[in-house]
Amino acid sequence: MNKIFHLLLIFCLTANFARAEQVDTIEVFSNAMRINIKNTIVLPVDYDSQKNLPVVYLLHGHGGNHKQWLAIKPNLPELATRYQMIIVCPSGKNSWYWDSPVDPTMRYETYISKELPDYMDKNYKTRKDKSGRAITGLSMGGHGGLFLGIRHQDVFGACGSISGGVDIRPFSKNWDMEKSLGAYSANPKRWDNHTVITQVHLIKPGLSIIIDCGIDDFFYEVNEKLHRELLNRKIKHDFISRPGVHNNSYWNNAIEYQLLFFSQAFHD
Repeated sequence: MNKIFHLLLIFCLTANFARAEQVDTIEVFSNAMRINIKNTIVLPVDYDSQKNLPVVYLLHGHGGNHKQWLAIKPNLPELATRYQMIIVCPSGKNSWYWDSPVDPTMRYETYISKELPDYMDKNYKTRKDKSGRAITGLSMGGHGGLFLGIRHQDVFGACGSISGGVDIRPFSKNWDMEKSLGAYSANPKRWDNHTVITQVHLIKPGLSIIIDCGIDDFFYEVNEKLHRELLNRKIKHDFISRPGVHNNSYWNNAIEYQLLFFSQAFHD
C-alpha cells in the first residue's frame, strides 16, 4: 500500500511539474548597442507540444526593468497559458524605446523592433510574421508600444498602450527625456518626430490598436486627444477609459483586457 501511495505521489508531482508554466530570464546581445540585455520570457504550460505561438512584447515603465510586469501581475504565466501566447518583457532602461539622436548607446527602437523579434523567431516556437506579434506596455512602455507598433507595421500586427505618455511634449522636463532628445526649446521638430500622436498618419489598414488610460491619470488628457485624432482620421481602434490613476492596481486590471484583445487579433 505504501509503495502504491509512493508511486502515485511521484506521478502527481511529475504531472504537476510537466504542466508548470515556464518563466525564464535570458540575455540577448544587441549589435546596435554592443551590450547584453535581460528579458523575462513567459511560456504557456504546454509550450513544448506547441508550435507557431504568437508573441506579445510587454514593455515596462520609467524606472522599471524586465521584472516589473511579473511584479505587477504575478499570474501573467496563467494568462500566457489561457491565451496560448509567449510573453516577452525586455529591459528598456529609461530609453522611452527610441533610437536616441543624442545618445548612441540608446538604440532600443532597433533592439525591440528588430533584434529581439529576430532572436525570438530563431530560438522559440513563434509565429514568424506580423500576424503573430503584438506590442504594448505601461506609461513609458505605453508610449513605446504605440510608437514602435505604428512605426514598424511590418513587424507588429497589433499594438497598445496602458496609461501611456502618448504625447511627450507637454512633459518635456520630466523623466530624463532631454538626455535622449535634447532640450525641447532647441529641438522642437526632433520632439515632434519622437512622440506617438504625430505618427498616426503612418497607420495603415489592418493594424489592431488598443488604448487604455484611467480618467484620473496625469496622462489622460493626451490619451483622449489621441483617441479624438484617431476618430477624426477614421482609424479603427479600441479606447478604454474608466476611474483609475497611474498605479499598479490599474495596470494589473488593464493588462487582462489587452491580452484578450491581442488574442482575438491573433485569430482574426
